[in-house]
Amino acid sequence: MMTTTMLNRSSTRLLRGRSAQPKPQRATTARRGVADARRPSMAPKPIIDIKHIRQNAELYERTCEERRYRRLAGHPSRIVALHKRWQELQRQGRSLRERSNLLRKLMANPATSSGDEELGEVRQMTRAQVQEEARRLKAELAGIERGEAEAVAEMETLALELPNLTSDETPRGDEPVVLGYINQPPPPDDGPDAARDHDANNERQEGADADVKPWRSHVQIGTELGILDFAAAAASSGWGWYYLVGEAAQLEQALVQYALGAAAARGWTPVSPPSMVYSHIGAACGFRPRDQHGEQQVYAVARARADAERGVPELCLAGTSEIALAGMAANATLDAADLPLRRVAVSRCYRAEAGARGADAKGLFRVHEFTKVELFAWTAPDAARARALFDDMLALQADILAALGLRCRLLSMPAADLGASAARKVDIEAYFPSRRRLLPASRGWGEVTSASLCTDYQARRLATRTRLTSGALAFPYSANATALAVPRVLAALLESGWDEASGTVAVPACLRPWMGGRDRIRGTRRPLREGRQAVCMNGRGTIGAGEEGS
Repeated sequence: MMTTTMLNRSSTRLLRGRSAQPKPQRATTARRGVADARRPSMAPKPIIDIKHIRQNAELYERTCEERRYRRLAGHPSRIVALHKRWQELQRQGRSLRERSNLLRKLMANPATSSGDEELGEVRQMTRAQVQEEARRLKAELAGIERGEAEAVAEMETLALELPNLTSDETPRGDEPVVLGYINQPPPPDDGPDAARDHDANNERQEGADADVKPWRSHVQIGTELGILDFAAAAASSGWGWYYLVGEAAQLEQALVQYALGAAAARGWTPVSPPSMVYSHIGAACGFRPRDQHGEQQVYAVARARADAERGVPELCLAGTSEIALAGMAANATLDAADLPLRRVAVSRCYRAEAGARGADAKGLFRVHEFTKVELFAWTAPDAARARALFDDMLALQADILAALGLRCRLLSMPAADLGASAARKVDIEAYFPSRRRLLPASRGWGEVTSASLCTDYQARRLATRTRLTSGALAFPYSANATALAVPRVLAALLESGWDEASGTVAVPACLRPWMGGRDRIRGTRRPLREGRQAVCMNGRGTIGAGEEGS
């Protein structure tokens, strides 16, 4: 059975319900990461189970190692050491308080206390000696209380940085496990030598001098048809931006409406979320400002100096509407009768994608801004119900892609590929003819959707609870999935639907109601600008000058 990350009432009660101690403004060893998004007073108070971390330190360390979060692997043992330090400070504090109480008793009633055996040698002290020791004890206690609060604050900081525990269904290591295919497995077959074997088979079947079926990348297709403009976007905004023009812009809206309708038909309530969220809400959902290599991944919104001085929380552009949808339930208690609570949102998404390199970062595959239809749900804290919800989300994803005619495969992603919040993750990859040639290691596959089961990781950090039928409060599980991310699906449709003879792209039947009934995208058939020639590839040629350079 999978174990989940758990709770923490408040930084002082979490270690056994003692009375509140003065809190430092900041842990003395605060770290980057979660600490980057410092929580304002109005932010949800995380409820992390530090006791569970202490009792399972090796499990948490192994989880960090499996996910390649090696910087965090020492956190569990550090938490254990800090807790021991906190216990020792507690013991010292109790001893000093007992002594202080005796002194107060003597000072309050010096005449009647002279015969009190409980006071021991204190009875022999002069008033000046009692006052001097009381001042010393007060100073020592203040130092001990600061040490206790700092230990608790550091434990909380470290615990918040730890990733979720990994599901038993998640493969260990670096390699995903193929769960199945949508539509027919595309050529080449999914194997290490498949691309080479497929080309060899075509040559044997069609003759030694015959060309393999012509293919084009979505950049070539879209640019020649006049429906994608990377050059203009590079001039106006830089790398990673693009213009969808004419039928491509219509196709974007068709994809959104189709996916939104498919989700709504299965009981998902549409939501129009904000595009900006507080940074601390993003951190609570498991999104960090920088990746493991220190590269920026989140666009922070600049604050006026006056706002920063007043403590106005920092905002960022949301990389996914998952953050805003999860934030809807921050500091809230969900009725068990309403679970699972399903939401589907259409939003623009913003990702810095710093550090992206090579052919994988070209064209529409990795961009800074895009439209996405996102599924998000809260469900009861029950493994079986969470699994059923997760399977329903996967089925919806698969049905959407199947109707689009895309050839895809489902992958159970390994622990090394999981983000901080996910206990389990399943990706769906579509087949791109261009990726098989330009990125041989990909074998033509490219991720188009993802689904993650996050157990109670986000609920505990957002202070989201559910009241069970028994009346008890618990932390609901959350799950999220991409119903449809426009750029990658649009790119896959251009490449898979391309017809070299007519120079057009097929429009899937399910999208035609939003495309004016047309069954093909014809564009303007204009030649590329100088330096950006359209090249019809046969699998053995080279990319034309400037192509794929956007």
